[in-house]
Amino acid sequence: MPVCLTSPEADSLLPVAGVRIGTAMAGVRKANRRDLSVWLLDEGTVAAGVFTLNRFCAAPVQVCREVLAGQQSVRALLINTGNANAGTGADGLQRARRSCGALADLLGLDAGQVLPFSTGVIMETLPIDRIEAGLSAAIGAARADAWLEAAQAIMTTDTLPKAASRQVTIGDHVVTLSGIAKGAGMIRPNMATMLGFIATDARVELPVLQQLTRETADASFNRITVDGDTSTNDSFVVLATQKVGHPTITDASSPEAMQLREALVSLAVELAQAIVRDGEGATKFMSITVEGGRNEAECRLAAYAIAHSPLVKTAFFASDPNLGRILAAVGYAGIDDLDQGSIDLHIGPVHVVTAGGRHPDYKEADAARAMAETDIEVRVSLHRGSAVSTVWTCDLSEDYVRINADYRS
Repeated sequence: MPVCLTSPEADSLLPVAGVRIGTAMAGVRKANRRDLSVWLLDEGTVAAGVFTLNRFCAAPVQVCREVLAGQQSVRALLINTGNANAGTGADGLQRARRSCGALADLLGLDAGQVLPFSTGVIMETLPIDRIEAGLSAAIGAARADAWLEAAQAIMTTDTLPKAASRQVTIGDHVVTLSGIAKGAGMIRPNMATMLGFIATDARVELPVLQQLTRETADASFNRITVDGDTSTNDSFVVLATQKVGHPTITDASSPEAMQLREALVSLAVELAQAIVRDGEGATKFMSITVEGGRNEAECRLAAYAIAHSPLVKTAFFASDPNLGRILAAVGYAGIDDLDQGSIDLHIGPVHVVTAGGRHPDYKEADAARAMAETDIEVRVSLHRGSAVSTVWTCDLSEDYVRINADYRS
């Protein structure tokens, strides 16, 4: 069961002017489930994206990078679940491009105006005939208020859809942002198997949108981990339809850009944390904060060392205060001149370690109670400087093994 996470209400998800979404049951992997979606975007929409750093990236990731590098107007997204189209070689690339061409033909567009996305099982042939057969139904179903259906249509091992909306006033104009994401396993940043899509009706130049997209990813999706595996298909795309009447945002440091960035980050953090709360087999949500570093990079190194550690994650699953595992993770994080005699550790309100050793007032029963909570804060103080970084993760349970052992069944 997800950790303190509920399905969004359809009427809480706001339409974005210039975006219509349609879904269909194409039978990509399993029958009788929505596994194909198309996003129809008005002319003038600009798109920016960040993608997996896994060198064995999927065919649709390669095609998306090509399209966005050409800075051509994007008019449609094509998303399938059930098949990742990764590890499929030249044939996979041909099938990804063919799917874009098929949708473009139905919409009267150029294939280079379509961004493809896939998620699901790796190293299986994309069933392009089924996808092509489902396109007309998806187009015919396209609506401005189909955000919940869109979130459901990209799920794999997710137990709940992930979607949210925001509004912000820029000038005298109300700007709307809505987004969806999927992911529950094979989650580690660089990007993190996850897909994330946010659309806004703001007016913003493409270079500014590209910068805001990268900054948003770094503040959200690049701060989560479930199991430490970087997927082949991770993609995060932000679309701006230019429909609102405020002056176009042309400077990424302007107050208007900062307002838009704040809304983007807030929305993306909610979606990213939902991925962790729905982590495969998760029973607990953990915020790992490392403070007092010389720079944010070393704080993040230590935070991820803790968050990725199977020993730490299983201890939290059991509410077992075997907390030397956290100190060990900090020690091997890669901070070469770390002074272990300066380390402090808190689990929630419990001060466990001071000056690198057991706090004189620490009692294991107190830590066990803190670890039994569903939302847990782990705070490590390095006492080397003023930098701080936080990442979000979950525990590791027997159900994680079961889900992944049975994934292709």
